[in-house]
Amino acid sequence: MTGLTKSTFSKSSRKMASGFSSWNLLPLLLVVMCACTCGARDVHQGMYDHQDHQELHTNDVHDHHDTSSSSHMMDHMDSSSMVFFTLNDLKIGRTMPFYFRERDPSISPQFLPREEADSIPFSSKQLPYLLQLFSFQPESSQAKAMEHTLNQCETRPIKGETKFCATSLESMLDFAHEIFGLDSAFKILTTTHLRKYSRTSILQNYTVLEAPREIISAPRNVVVACHTMPYPYAIFYCHSLESENKVFKVSLAGQNGDRLSAVAICHMDTSQWNRHHASFHVLGIEPGSSHVCHFFPAENLVFVPTVSTYLD
Repeated sequence: MTGLTKSTFSKSSRKMASGFSSWNLLPLLLVVMCACTCGARDVHQGMYDHQDHQELHTNDVHDHHDTSSSSHMMDHMDSSSMVFFTLNDLKIGRTMPFYFRERDPSISPQFLPREEADSIPFSSKQLPYLLQLFSFQPESSQAKAMEHTLNQCETRPIKGETKFCATSLESMLDFAHEIFGLDSAFKILTTTHLRKYSRTSILQNYTVLEAPREIISAPRNVVVACHTMPYPYAIFYCHSLESENKVFKVSLAGQNGDRLSAVAICHMDTSQWNRHHASFHVLGIEPGSSHVCHFFPAENLVFVPTVSTYLD
């Protein structure tokens, strides 16, 4: 790392924070123009990261499909794990408890320009130096969150997975091009809150309002999912799975009046997943015995080829 100090980094961060407006992910042009405001979670927040193979531990797990016991379930489960379901749940009028994380983009960590991001070590071996750089105490929650992110990014991919942690907008787009092909075009999907009644992340019942629209059914490496990670600047954990995936747009209504156009992905082969993955606890299944679907929080991204069209 050369020519970068805590003071120059702080100046750069402040300049970036004041120089961009709130981000908008659709259409793709706006993503590229505004992506420097896209939010990785504030490093002060909890340790939940919505990654498809990350271990999320739940406590007392109940039947995911029994909506009559939703309140009891909400009281006894880790709310952040309540994002999983199956294709049988994607029916008009179906009501299920889900957790949608919400972030205020104006206070979210910012993407750094590639040159600046590349000048900062991104390695667990450099954690002591990084904590000093960002003025975090070794035992602080921020330090633990940074360590968690670095460890997740350095974990070996599961069989059939291609993964990459993007430290800049440019590197994230490069990874997408690597998956789809250098000359391929793609679009970016994200969950959108159409009507908000709360700025906080809550677990509540949501009802499917319309027949879900299948965007793509992808047998091999044509879907890239990017998940925000807790870090002082924006980090996205991006990955692609070779197994079959189905992507949907789903119209949802929350019991508090919230309305969402939500992006969902269904992984049709879970045989290589860690058996302690939270989805298996929530759905009451075993690895490889069934597919697993989940929604994406608003700040997470799904890349699909532009040739994709809504399927009947």
